[in-house]
Amino acid sequence: MVSKEALALGTARSVIRELFEYGKQRAAVVGVENVFDFSIGNPSVPAPQEVNEQAMRILREQPELIHCYTSAQGDQGARQRFADSLNRRFGAHYTADQFYITVGAAAALCCVFHGLACPGDEFIILAPYFPEYRVFIAGTGCASVVVPPDTEAFQINFQALEQAITPNTKAVVVNSPNNPSGVVYSTQTLTQLSQLLRDKSAQYGHPIYLVSDEPYREIVFHGKKAPWIPDFYEDTIICYSFSKSLSLPGERLGYVLVPESVTDCKNVYAAVAGAGRQLGYVNAPSLFQQVTSLCCDMTADLSVYEKNCGILVPALREMGYHVVEPDGAFYLFPRSLEADDVAFSQRAKEFDLLLVPGSGFGAPGHFRLSYCVQTETILRALPKFKELAQAYGLG
Repeated sequence: MVSKEALALGTARSVIRELFEYGKQRAAVVGVENVFDFSIGNPSVPAPQEVNEQAMRILREQPELIHCYTSAQGDQGARQRFADSLNRRFGAHYTADQFYITVGAAAALCCVFHGLACPGDEFIILAPYFPEYRVFIAGTGCASVVVPPDTEAFQINFQALEQAITPNTKAVVVNSPNNPSGVVYSTQTLTQLSQLLRDKSAQYGHPIYLVSDEPYREIVFHGKKAPWIPDFYEDTIICYSFSKSLSLPGERLGYVLVPESVTDCKNVYAAVAGAGRQLGYVNAPSLFQQVTSLCCDMTADLSVYEKNCGILVPALREMGYHVVEPDGAFYLFPRSLEADDVAFSQRAKEFDLLLVPGSGFGAPGHFRLSYCVQTETILRALPKFKELAQAYGLG
């Protein structure tokens, strides 16, 4: 006998991964240049050269920093460099002892969910959402409560959110810039959210935490910046990853930040660290603790994502697709051209377009298009999108 839940997860890939694997198989038949894979959020730009140079320098000059354990919460110097970077950027006063370095944002989220979870707790997630949130929360034994989306602007559906908050609500999870919509929550949205959570915390006599998942924080367009959410709400816990900003998804390096403003912050931090221990996260990769902390003020060349977005949005709209223009990340989340988004995704495969159905993100009737690909791929795919639209009588 094995765990039924684990067996189900291990034998059925996510829809995103299924499409990605299908794309590799299809490329073997028709050629990789003829498959337009918009399924997975794998950065298409290289890491900054400084990342490679720092890694090689450390390997040559500081072997004592690599191939060995660090403190469970991460190297003290690396954590202080992360703190110093955020202090410079956001006028904050964080310290090393508020950072817990993790194996990417996924591990950061798992540590936070497990650290906060008590029997009977509920975690609210806002559609459209990253599908793995539900998996991570289920692993704690707690319930996910899904708030349906505002499909006009992909800000927050506040009427539904207010109804979803109960005495059992432990936290609300936000992701801005958002995967899959690319939308950045506005200052108005964050102000309204913060006041709602303060009111509900007071009403129920316990803090409702805001867990902010921020792997796309630096990927913002049109000269905008993603608002720093702890400036809006005191009980904000940050989960971050360098996978997107530095194009290092395979190196698995991120952190949890528990600011001093968080209610019972020392116990929250200790619980996050204890959850890491419970989950078997001995420490994050030691080499890349050093590398990312030395490069945390820089990014890869993220401009290609804005360029790709600027090509896709007007082109798709002209063909008849309904698209909410994103302000960041590297995803579009248009309406599917039929109500059944799964059937639409299957139809798109006939044109060798790999598009992820929106149902898995809690927003049926949409599809996710990940445009972190070469611009040439975007341009060559446009005729295929037009053929797909024409198959539905558009364009």
